[in-house]
Amino acid sequence: MVLSLQGCMAAGKTTALNYLRENAPYVNVSYEENSEVVQAIRNRILEKNKYEDYLEIQRLWLDNEVRRFERVEDLPCTVMDFGVEEIEFHTINFPKAIGNDWDIENALKDELVGVRKCMPARILFLDASDDTLRQRKQSDPNRARSSFEYYLKHLMPLKRTWFSKMSNVDYLLVDNMPRQEVAMRVKQWVDLCIASYS
Repeated sequence: MVLSLQGCMAAGKTTALNYLRENAPYVNVSYEENSEVVQAIRNRILEKNKYEDYLEIQRLWLDNEVRRFERVEDLPCTVMDFGVEEIEFHTINFPKAIGNDWDIENALKDELVGVRKCMPARILFLDASDDTLRQRKQSDPNRARSSFEYYLKHLMPLKRTWFSKMSNVDYLLVDNMPRQEVAMRVKQWVDLCIASYS
């Protein structure tokens, strides 16, 4: 079974995954793996604001996430920091966020079909007010998150709408919730998913 943590930067996903790694040995934890894709984009000098380049960039990302899923699909339970649902969302919605009406569904039809075969069984969306997310971002000096404000302003409204239409999404509102409590609540959710699927 593959599960996924979803939400904005600074919502508490990494903290929760670290907690699972330490306190739930029966769960495999999968962090985002993007260094090879980022390097390939740099090597090829691809620009995400250009249509043809964007398609090539997203092919790299989509393939990366399918391979990541394939590495864990036979394990008893894996919890992902953003699963394939994130790259599907981003692939289709990023052009809208920058004001482009590109027909991504048709241009990347085959790649999207492949990704949609790798969707997690359930998704837990960690959400909070923009002010809470900003405060959490500012209180974590270990991570730069240079695209945080852009993501919060332009992509999070689209993301909240996108995921609200999916039938396998649960929500955890983390406003006024200490990081440790968020992590414990995520573990409870994972344990309930395991129990319901066993």
